[in-house]
Amino acid sequence: MNEDAKCPCGSALDLEDCCGKYISGKETAPTAEALMRSRYVAYVQNNGEYLLETWHKTTRPEKADFFDPNVVWKGLEIISTQNGLENDTDGVVEFRAKCRIKEQAAGVDESSSFVKEDDRWYYVDGKSIQPIRSRKDKINRNAPCPCGSGKKYKRCCGNK
Repeated sequence: MNEDAKCPCGSALDLEDCCGKYISGKETAPTAEALMRSRYVAYVQNNGEYLLETWHKTTRPEKADFFDPNVVWKGLEIISTQNGLENDTDGVVEFRAKCRIKEQAAGVDESSSFVKEDDRWYYVDGKSIQPIRSRKDKINRNAPCPCGSGKKYKRCCGNK
């Protein structure tokens, strides 16, 4: 991924100035939301090592073998946060992650729990508000793409 590119988390910052500094290990995420955003970027990058590093030891799987080559992540929207600031010890981040699955617009809505230990945030677990879903109904070619890219459907997920 081009380091001068905008961060996939949607912050409008360059990757290096945003989630890249957490993923590279230069800094640790200061808030639960920052960790959530960097974990989303790790999914975009298929970076299982970072996901496991930032997963709390009580719920961490042995391997990060949950990447699907048919899924292309298209955008992240933070819906709400509860606690999770620099001086908190726990937090919850509710988000919507948009993707394409085999060229169909899809996404997942989740409420993720985080805990801060030894001055570092960790992902504990997530509760699906709405599991990965696929949009199968007919979409007008000139309608906005449901993946959230901001492009017309015909120029995004409708372009096979």
